[in-house]
Amino acid sequence: MNSRENTMNSERLTGLARLAFKNRASQVYLALVAAVTVFVTVDTLFVHHDDASLAGVWLFALAAPTVFVFLIGGGTVGADFAASAGFLYPALIVSVLVQAVAIGAFVRLLRHRPGPATGHPREA
Repeated sequence: MNSRENTMNSERLTGLARLAFKNRASQVYLALVAAVTVFVTVDTLFVHHDDASLAGVWLFALAAPTVFVFLIGGGTVGADFAASAGFLYPALIVSVLVQAVAIGAFVRLLRHRPGPATGHPREA
């Protein structure tokens, strides 16, 4: 790749990172995901359950619907592959990042849309 392509790729990545991390809505979403991740980790490692805990369902609920696209795609490769931790954890992470970018793009769209005309019509 030449330097112009590197610059364009760098600008795209910077723009995506800005959408994912530099607005309040995406930050709130990512903080919620982080809090639920801590809850699921504590529940999994330190709380004894007679039956299986469903705490991990909250992570999938926060990563929905994009995580389900990954799960369907992974299922086409093989059920064992889609159920492995080596696939599920990256799928969750990428899903959350994709949704943070989507939230950031939506916020930017709302901020930069033209509002209603406030001027008065010209008098003839």
